[in-house]
Amino acid sequence: MNALQIAASGMSAQQMRVDVVAHNLANMSTTGYNPRRADFADLHYQQLTRPGTVSAQDGTVLPTGVQMGMGVRPSSVSVVLGQGALSATGGDLDVAIEGKGYLEVTLPGGGSAYTRDGALKRSADGLIVTSDGHQVAPGITIPSDVRSLTINADGEIWGNFTNQVQPQLLGQLSMSSFTNDKGLEAIGSNLFVETAASGSANAGTPGLDGLGTLRQGYLEESTVDSVREVTELIKAQRGYELNAKVITAADQMLSATTQVR
Repeated sequence: MNALQIAASGMSAQQMRVDVVAHNLANMSTTGYNPRRADFADLHYQQLTRPGTVSAQDGTVLPTGVQMGMGVRPSSVSVVLGQGALSATGGDLDVAIEGKGYLEVTLPGGGSAYTRDGALKRSADGLIVTSDGHQVAPGITIPSDVRSLTINADGEIWGNFTNQVQPQLLGQLSMSSFTNDKGLEAIGSNLFVETAASGSANAGTPGLDGLGTLRQGYLEESTVDSVREVTELIKAQRGYELNAKVITAADQMLSATTQVR
């Protein structure tokens, strides 16, 4: 009886679905977070009678055949891309991305990662870094005597000094885009790295070549819809319970078979 294994695969799939929902709900307040969605596909089929087989009785061709499915498997856990609402913070180094694109950061090993988390900070050396201390490309240093900062939509950072009337250009933030954003690999801490599925990063200037613009003093909120996620949780729970009932029914049928004399 294949029902035990089929129902077990269904319970495993619903458990993964619950895990994805739990991860989304846990990141409701994560800056720039996009929810994930679990996708599933049916497993291979046992061909008891193939469609198109000639019937032995009268020579006619069977229109459907007998194909017995063997269960379900996870096919992907993909990100649901979307623009989050902008929340005002008033921070000089808080920037929200309006539109497509990612900020590039340099990892401790020298590699590049990408993020939409614009909660930037200033290190002890004056470098602009992320909350985890990763340097933001292209490596802009803010002098210690800067009175205030202004970041325009194009990513230009202007510093206002006490003894100067005109602001001074300190540098310009760059952004990157990808052919397939869903192919990026999440490594935690709001960071992504490129893969063969995402394609290479296309660096550019904010506001040009399809890239979004920056807004100072704002952060992008998570796009998690709590109502939708709770609905998905209920559906996954019901699916899990139904598969559990199938296992119970199959067990009772097997018990009845062993008791036949």
